[in-house]
Parts: sequence; structure tokens; C-alpha cells
Amino acid sequence: MIKANQNRRKRTIGYGATLLLLAAFMLTGCSDDKKLNANSSEAVTAPATNTNADQPVDTAPIDPPAVDPPQYIAPLTGLAEDSEAKNRPIAVMVNNFASARPQSGLPNADVVWEVLAEGGITRLVAVYQSYMGSDPIGPIRSNRPYLIRIGDGYHAILAHAGASQQGYDILQHHGKAYLDEISNAGAYFYRESFRKAPHNLYSNLEKLRAGAAKKKYDETVDIPTFQWSEAGATAGGDSASKVIIHFLLKDYKLSYLYNSSTKLYDRFINDKPHTDLTTNKQLTATNLVVMGAKHKTYDDYGRLEIDLESGGPAMLFQLGKKIDCTWERGSDGAIHIMKDGQELPFVAGHTFYHIVPMTPTFEGHVQIVAE
Repeated sequence: MIKANQNRRKRTIGYGATLLLLAAFMLTGCSDDKKLNANSSEAVTAPATNTNADQPVDTAPIDPPAVDPPQYIAPLTGLAEDSEAKNRPIAVMVNNFASARPQSGLPNADVVWEVLAEGGITRLVAVYQSYMGSDPIGPIRSNRPYLIRIGDGYHAILAHAGASQQGYDILQHHGKAYLDEISNAGAYFYRESFRKAPHNLYSNLEKLRAGAAKKKYDETVDIPTFQWSEAGATAGGDSASKVIIHFLLKDYKLSYLYNSSTKLYDRFINDKPHTDLTTNKQLTATNLVVMGAKHKTYDDYGRLEIDLESGGPAMLFQLGKKIDCTWERGSDGAIHIMKDGQELPFVAGHTFYHIVPMTPTFEGHVQIVAE
């Protein structure tokens, strides 16, 4: 990790040598006899010789003043941290059905992804890396191949409740690190009584990391790196004070309103603040990404295949500006936001990604209101 500050040691210069020179000068310029002042009868006596002149002088350096603790940069947020964030990311599949809102724990996620599931509803993938608390996370739902692929981009441990048949095939036969409430890790999840199943399954990072340790999953991995800048990529951006994102359902309207005082986008669902159940605070994001990807329905239940490999169009929103760009999966396995062959920087903070279909057009899923 990158240290933001380093201690600088300061040393002082001993005064011993100066004192010795002064004593020698005084001895040379004066005699031991008394001399009369020219204008008075007072006798002037030469100063006494420094009997300690030959003693060693203490020149040990003075301790430097206290400074702030060294800071590190969290790899998925770009925010300064007092300790190095080394934990392996955990990607939790979070229910976004109306009966599951408001959810718990989303403000603590470094990154949140929103993507379509069956029936036109969306699912959230909350990725936790720098957060160390034990607040509840949920409600937690099932996994899908493209959700697994999102977690793969961070080399994350996957936390979920069940999976599609294709999802289980990938999890069980391709060496994935996963914690499934149904098949292999039920002890690390719990049900709440204030909601009805299946919208009442929760966990927290303390339990999930304990489960990962029990299964002896790697505790650290190579975490992808991203570019960070105070101004982000806004130099050539267009005004975007309000962003409306359409998925499929007409009764699900997702929007963000830019708050110039906080420099954050406030999140709304159906024009009402999308809040966190634990804190009752509205969800916010520093960076918004909208990505276009090919969607294909492959069975009568409406399960989807989503192409997260080929790249495609994207829009990046930060500091009240919109930047047209593209997305691509890099050699590190992570999805990066690009323009003219260069990776665009994020503003330090939390990022929300949104994957929308390409039909009828990518741009048709995004509505932008300027100031």
C-alpha cells in the first residue's frame, strides 16, 4: 500500500564546541591580575576558567515532535486509512426486491454493483474490503454466473444463499471461494423476525470472515488497483446534476441527485430516498458508473446471461459531471473505465456501478438533467 505521510526526523546541533571556543578567547584576552578601570577605582577580575571545558558535551538528538499516524490508501475507495487495508474482499449478494428495502450495510461497502435478475428486478453486489465493523448486511439472496464474475474481478469471497444450476456448477467445480447459506456455510448466516422469508437472511463481516477462516480460504489476495484524482475525470465532462437510470420495470425508477455541498450523489428509488435500515441515512456515492452489456434470456424462468467480458459503452458521473467512456476487463480481471485508451481516474470515495441492457439502445436507459 502507499503511505501518504512519512515521519521526518529532526536533529539539533550541540552547543559544546561553541562554548569551548568562547572560553579560550576569554582566557587569552584577560590576565589573572586585577586591572583598574580608566574612569574608576573598581577592580575588574577576569572570569573564572570553565573547569568542565574538557568534559564531553551531550549532543544526543532531541526526540522529534509527535506527528499524525501514517496513512494508507484503501485500494477500492482511494480513501486514506490509518492502517493498511489488506483483507480479502467479500462480495455479498444483496436482495433489492421492494420487500427487502431498506437494506442493511450498503453504506459500508467499498463498491456496490446493481444488475438485473429474473423478472426485471435488480440485485446488488456489495463488495467489502476496507470496512472492519460488524454491522448487519442483508437481506442476502442467491447467486448467478454473472454475479460470480463481478466478484471474480476483486478476487473476492462470495457470500449468498443458493444459486442457479449454472451458478453452482461454477462455484463447485472451478475452485471458487464461497459461503453459501444453503449448501456449505449456514452457521454464518441468521434470520431476522421482522421480515418474512426469503427477505430476512442476514450476516455480517465478522461471521463471514470467521466462515472463510474455517474453510481456510486465502485471507489476502492481489487486489486490483485503480486511478484516483481529486478532480476525477471531469475536465471534459458535461453537467449532470440528476441521473435517472432505467432497467426494465416501469415501477422501478432509480435516480441520483448531485449534492454540491457534500460532492456526493444522493440515491433515490421511485423519487424517495433509498436509506440504510441500520442508520436510517440516505445512500450516497462519489462515483457513478453506468455500463452497457449484452443481455440474453436463456430459460422460461427468465434467467439471464450477461456479457461482462467483451467491453462496451459506459458513462462516468462524478462531481456533477458526466463523462462518456467505455468499459473493459483488464488483465488483472477487474473492469476498468477507459477513454481514448487511458484509464479514467475516480474521485476518492464509494462507487456504484449499474449494468444495463444494450437494447433498444444503451443511451435509452439513462436520462440526464443538467443544472
